Amino acid sequence: MANESTLPFGRMIPAMVTPFDEAGNVDVKQAVALGRRLVEGGSDSLLVFGTTGEGPTVSPEDKLAVFEAMAADQKGGVPVIANVGTNCTADSIAFARKAAQTGVDGLMAVVPFYNKPPQEGLYRHFRAIAEAVDLPIVMYNIPGRCGVNMTAETTLRLARDCENIAAVKEASGDLDQIARICDGAPEGFAVYSGDDSLTYEVMKRGGAGVISTTGNCAPAEMKKIVDNAAAGRWDEARAAHEAILPLMKGLFATANPILVKQALNLQGFSVGGLRLPLVDATFEQTEALAAIMREVGVLD
Repeated sequence: MANESTLPFGRMIPAMVTPFDEAGNVDVKQAVALGRRLVEGGSDSLLVFGTTGEGPTVSPEDKLAVFEAMAADQKGGVPVIANVGTNCTADSIAFARKAAQTGVDGLMAVVPFYNKPPQEGLYRHFRAIAEAVDLPIVMYNIPGRCGVNMTAETTLRLARDCENIAAVKEASGDLDQIARICDGAPEGFAVYSGDDSLTYEVMKRGGAGVISTTGNCAPAEMKKIVDNAAAGRWDEARAAHEAILPLMKGLFATANPILVKQALNLQGFSVGGLRLPLVDATFEQTEALAAIMREVGVLD
């Protein structure tokens, strides 16, 4: 397991939702307020415009505005990670360079989606991004959304060859693959669970922590899991995991981030609705979610 001193982004990183106002515009002020709320809840870093942040439906200009505002607000606070990856290497490089100028502390890039590159293409894609910027980079492997899996061998090759590739968010769900990455990782390279419900198991195999959807509405509860696991208090970590597991599962009863945005709205922190093709939670989904939230103690 990675040591605290070698973790530039800590262990519990919420993949922030993106607040929209009543007109459906990005609410920069509310995004900053959400970041503050999550830090108060125990978050170690903030990831902006990941999957949970509805990045595909937000313009580059709006993303840069949020990056800049978040970085300025958290200066001297926790690191801000900007998601910059697309399925075009040249576009990813161009946007990574722009994002780096906003003052953020790190970048995330996803495995290219739709065009299904071979492993050598994945290697060259991430290496090209890493060589274009100086900031630490988190790679994001999520085969269910991208249509291709980045193997442990490719991940480790990049970790060894690119000094500023600092971590991977592993959402393959393949614990054997994740264990191979953890076992072969060079010093200072962090493996984060990309599935909230697998956080405990990933950390048992040497993972550093989690980049979390649930961390938006239950940051303190997710923090308990990773802190106990990092300290080797495995019984306490499992108890914390089991206590919040119904919510970790319930938030994914429909496409993410539909229900986690509704969870924040239910808690009284307005993040608005969603942009098409995502749609708001139904009445039935909202009722079921509220019941789970009360069950685990994150809604009065």
